[in-house]
Amino acid sequence: MKISIAYPPLENVKGTPLLGQNRQFQWFNSPTYIYPMVPAYCATLLKSKGFEVRWDDGIAEEKTYKQFVEEVLSDDIDVMMIETKAPVVKLHWEIVKEFKKLKPSMIIVMVGDHVTAFPEETMNECPVDYILTGGNYDFLMDNLCENLRDNNGILDAEKLDYGIWYREKAEDGTVVVKNTGAFRLNQDLNSLPMIDRDLTKWKLYSEKNGNYSKIPGTYTMAARDCWHHECTFCSWTTLYPQYSMRSPEKLLDEIGVLIEKYGVKEIMDDSGAFPIGEWLHTFCKGMIERGYNKKVIMDCNMRLCALSLEEYKLMKEAGFRFVLFGLESANQSTLDRIVKKEKIENMVESLQNAKKAGLSPHITLMFGYPWEDEAQVQNTVKLGRKILIKGWAHTLQATVLIPYPGTPLYRECKENGWLLTEDYAEFDQRMPVMKTPMGSEKILEAVQSVYKVAFNPEFLWRRLTGIRSFSDVKFYARAAKQVMGHLLDFSKK
Repeated sequence: MKISIAYPPLENVKGTPLLGQNRQFQWFNSPTYIYPMVPAYCATLLKSKGFEVRWDDGIAEEKTYKQFVEEVLSDDIDVMMIETKAPVVKLHWEIVKEFKKLKPSMIIVMVGDHVTAFPEETMNECPVDYILTGGNYDFLMDNLCENLRDNNGILDAEKLDYGIWYREKAEDGTVVVKNTGAFRLNQDLNSLPMIDRDLTKWKLYSEKNGNYSKIPGTYTMAARDCWHHECTFCSWTTLYPQYSMRSPEKLLDEIGVLIEKYGVKEIMDDSGAFPIGEWLHTFCKGMIERGYNKKVIMDCNMRLCALSLEEYKLMKEAGFRFVLFGLESANQSTLDRIVKKEKIENMVESLQNAKKAGLSPHITLMFGYPWEDEAQVQNTVKLGRKILIKGWAHTLQATVLIPYPGTPLYRECKENGWLLTEDYAEFDQRMPVMKTPMGSEKILEAVQSVYKVAFNPEFLWRRLTGIRSFSDVKFYARAAKQVMGHLLDFSKK
């Protein structure tokens, strides 16, 4: 069987779609390509089981949709897997319809947080053959494909894993939608083979990414997804209601290969929150003992208030540079409402400790909470600007809050009548889709005002005096391009 792990091109005037990292979605004016980790594991796992696998990321390869379709039609692809998300799910429904007409024998599988939240909707809206729910769809895809191969293309539903939706012909000839029940996250991540970087065309994602200070860069994934997993706005709580980790030794071995075989200079770990406690200490000591801390830069996502100053210092010694923190709002009432379970004063102190340890913190802020008035919005603007000007964080990302379908925030919006629209295509972080006391235009102005701190004299002076190498110059040049892109992303038009 020949299997395609596919991202069909989505040609749109809004820009380049961010699909590889499924916690959020945004159209980017400045193309950004994030290595899609679970699909990469999926491709590698299938190859290890003897399947012929194609990596067809038409978005990162910058193909036209016409080119992509022609390539699919010219090859004998048996199964195609497509990852989707709410803002583009309708586009994917149309693509599935087209492919089922042009190539009816090709089996199409869809995965992702939106179809996990509402699988029956997509089964009804397009002729997709299977939907794999939950975040460990690499394991489910292997289960499905082995089932089809072992039975000569005929599905044996009794041997399917939990979490799979499918169609079955009833005795009267009608086709009915069935499923194997709620997905389970009981798979052993350590059983997965190391990602085949060549198969999954890692170089496509090695440069056009604003996180990297040095290139080529790539991604790893120590865990799925966040050990807090309670934030009401996060779409990956839909995929990963529980946290699971690979062993630190597995990650260390992978980093060694990335250094020696591929010459990688920087690694961003895509776990929603990097493991802490004994796991983190073992990993950091391993980086130091193996000498990897001298050969590669490590980046990760982390929750504020999770680590001490001493642990931040250990991470710095282990080779960590960029650490991404979700601050989200300067208002404690909002943090409590979205279940961050952190105190704003402790979050700022933790951020200062990370900077004191020599790390380069990055913070994320969101605007457009339905309950925040103008004064509260300005609290977040002022804090974000202050954090950057004072150098407590190195970089920042500000976005419009989106209530992704399937999240507690989405349910709250439905219950309170907060949605301005229910058109999924508008859920793309460019425009508010929730009613706010301020109105949508002022929310966009707030986002832009945070990014405009890049033109603040104190901020610029701090950046200029922090330049230590030509690599820093190139990094700041890429960062400036990203800032200009974000200003365009959140322009009123």
